[in-house]
Amino acid sequence: MDASLGIYLLAIFGVLVALGVPIAISIAVSSVVLMLFIMPVKVVAITSGQKMATGIDSFSLLAIPFFVLAGNIMNQGGIATRLVNFAFLFVGRIPGSLAHVNVVSNMMFGAVSGSAVAAAAAVGKTLLPEVRKAGINMPVAAAVNIASCPTGMLIPPSNGLIVYSVVSGGTSIGALFLAGYVPGILMGLACMIMAYVIFKLKPEYSGNFEAKRYTIAQALNITWEALPSLGLIIVVIGSIIGGVATATEAACLAVLYSLVLSWIYHQVNAKILRSIAIDTICISSVVLFLIGASSVMSYMMAYAHLPQLVSKALLSITENPIAILLIINLLLLIVGMFMDMTPALLIFTPIFLPVVKQLGIDPVHFGIFMTFNLCMGIITPPVGTALFVGCSVAQIKIEQVVKKLLPFLLAEFFVLMLVTYVPALSMWLPRVAGLVN
Repeated sequence: MDASLGIYLLAIFGVLVALGVPIAISIAVSSVVLMLFIMPVKVVAITSGQKMATGIDSFSLLAIPFFVLAGNIMNQGGIATRLVNFAFLFVGRIPGSLAHVNVVSNMMFGAVSGSAVAAAAAVGKTLLPEVRKAGINMPVAAAVNIASCPTGMLIPPSNGLIVYSVVSGGTSIGALFLAGYVPGILMGLACMIMAYVIFKLKPEYSGNFEAKRYTIAQALNITWEALPSLGLIIVVIGSIIGGVATATEAACLAVLYSLVLSWIYHQVNAKILRSIAIDTICISSVVLFLIGASSVMSYMMAYAHLPQLVSKALLSITENPIAILLIINLLLLIVGMFMDMTPALLIFTPIFLPVVKQLGIDPVHFGIFMTFNLCMGIITPPVGTALFVGCSVAQIKIEQVVKKLLPFLLAEFFVLMLVTYVPALSMWLPRVAGLVN
């Protein structure tokens, strides 16, 4: 009976999602419906309520609303233009320079805001008008913006990594944050290399854009304006790694830093702060409800021995670790095409983590390549949120962008395989910091 429960749980969940029911509601309803078949109604009500309450009763989870708030404040602070100008100093003269500026800007802005969608919108709005004015191929430019916007979800601070830390049973957030740097940078470099190749092979895509030249005084002024925004990363990561603050306390510091910076830039007033607060509450409540609902589902998964069944099924196919990791990656790529990162992390971490532990894979390493994998999902159809936002900002149809996006997805898949099969890429920095063995 237990073996079939897991299948019924996933089947009910799949039917609800196919019917268009929101993911969070689908998770909760499928779990409660299955519980009603095996428990009295009173027990179901008490158990589901307890599991939802205990699921969000975590000090670490407080970091999420604070990082969301800090990101929203920074998004209103006019930092996109400052970071774009800063990126021009470094990559503004490489062939296809605007594409490289876009990638670097997304890496910096995404790291500051923690949101791929925010990066695609803010950097896209700043750069794409100049792209259109220069006559650069818009589908390619939009593809570059979309492909590179998830880099900030790996480069910390990352809400996805915080969610994974909690769901995986307390994996060190500091270790996860440090582990995300190299894979996030490699993802950005892969986009830059592919953009270089495309603009080199198709010079007509470059339009009539002329690279900017800066005097020393201008370069120093641009750097001076950008450094305070980038300082947020130092505040957050430095406080965590230095042992000064936990991830939650660092998130509070990020809010304070963002408020001070927005006051200096004169970009945020009381009316904007009210809007920011409401937006933060809406986003955070959705995430926390998802986590609470997934706690009920995780309880039912454990009751049905679903992780053990999946592990047994994978090992029955092959005992080769390389093949099993490839299967897991392919499954997650498919999942990411239909589900946002947070619910995917909540549902599939408890399923796949026991499998990779049997293979001797560190939970930190698994968290990084799982997050990398799901990052790609938000830029792929049919439900890639960053894909839709990027196309909207570029004022271009999705069908025109998808074809140009494919080379970038292939480059990112290559990096994903490197990160998966070369653990040192993600584990090196945490080991240097003494956060993992």
